[in-house]
Amino acid sequence: MNAVVAAVGIMLILSLCRVHVVIALIAGALAGGVIGGLDLQASLAAFNKGLGAGANVALSYALLGAFAVAIAKSGLAHALADKALALVGRQEAQGGGALKWLMVGVLLAVSVASQNILPIHIAFIPLLVPPLLYVLTRLQIDRRLIACVITFGLISPYMFLPVGFGGIFLNDILLANVAKGGVDIEGIRVTEAMLIPALGMLFGLLIAVLFSYRKPRRYDLDRIVDAEQVSVPYNGKSMAVAGVAVAVAFAVQLWLDSMIVGALLGFVIFSVSGVVRWRETDGLFTDGMKMMAMIGFIMIAAQGFAEVMNATGQVKTLVDASAAWIGNSKALGALLMLLVGLLVTMGIGSSFSTVPIIAAIFVPLCEQLGFSPLAIVSLIGTAGALGDAGSPASDSTLGPTAGLNVDGQHNHIWDTVVPTFLHYNLPLLAFGWAAAMLL
Repeated sequence: MNAVVAAVGIMLILSLCRVHVVIALIAGALAGGVIGGLDLQASLAAFNKGLGAGANVALSYALLGAFAVAIAKSGLAHALADKALALVGRQEAQGGGALKWLMVGVLLAVSVASQNILPIHIAFIPLLVPPLLYVLTRLQIDRRLIACVITFGLISPYMFLPVGFGGIFLNDILLANVAKGGVDIEGIRVTEAMLIPALGMLFGLLIAVLFSYRKPRRYDLDRIVDAEQVSVPYNGKSMAVAGVAVAVAFAVQLWLDSMIVGALLGFVIFSVSGVVRWRETDGLFTDGMKMMAMIGFIMIAAQGFAEVMNATGQVKTLVDASAAWIGNSKALGALLMLLVGLLVTMGIGSSFSTVPIIAAIFVPLCEQLGFSPLAIVSLIGTAGALGDAGSPASDSTLGPTAGLNVDGQHNHIWDTVVPTFLHYNLPLLAFGWAAAMLL
């Protein structure tokens, strides 16, 4: 059995059995390494080598958690929650229908904006979602719906819009790697190539919103961590300082491309201004890092997993084996390439890292099968994006879970990973295949 298939399968089965994702990643990586011909010591060495690649991301998320706690202390997010609660009180007699869709729309808009208008990725989630959980629970909104909405906003923009993270994925990674394979990309409009796959994401979102999770779902209000914090005192000074800190943090992040420095400066502004008292800074900083600790450890373990898969050399073997099965069938070729992309991305947890791996092998194969340059771009782009939603190790699923599970009522696998896998990966497979055949 191919080591990549075995490792991803073991990781997913353990995760679905409610084994912690970090343990599932380690077990899957070591098993895949042994199956791939490495001994246990070599597998451990490769895993340890990969851990360092996730350290920067983990530290970034830890500092974002500390920054989020400082913002909560200022009352900025809770001011928004108070406004929403006031609206809940007025609309509860009518079921809160209009407010429910307003909340869903706001979270969708902020998620989309986090990829291009203000490219901060998942940094908004610990700032905005936990203070709103009490409101979402009062409205009996299914958190699986919110997970699907946020994940859609984190993935679809970079798949389709060539600005912000989309500019990196579509231009610097996708088109660059397709061109490296010898395809003439002159005159190709990447938005045209990715339109049909992006419509697949939209189709999945509509199914989640209008059918799957439309019914109310009850949660225990007494367990919500932030319920007791809705009355956090805030005033004009704390609001102004919070606004400056957020603006500085985001501006520095865009300028230096460093979430670490941006979040750190934001926290310093809160400390210097007195909104966060000096004697409280150590405790608040520690609390914030604890809040984001899980996502950091998962990202570190995911990098170790990816390094073991690369060390086995069986990613290329998997791709070559798929090519042997394809023969001269364009339809079968498109389907197998998409399935391989799904497997690789679910294991690595990053579509940005998947495209360079698969493009080197798939581009010549696509040319041999007679796909047009536009279809090749669409196929490689979709194969890379597949698995970002629905991967236990992807920040597009870890981010929503970090915000929705602060009270322990939202399971990462069954309430985020499984819903996003079903609603986005399955439509992406279908729409991506259709795009490859039609373009």
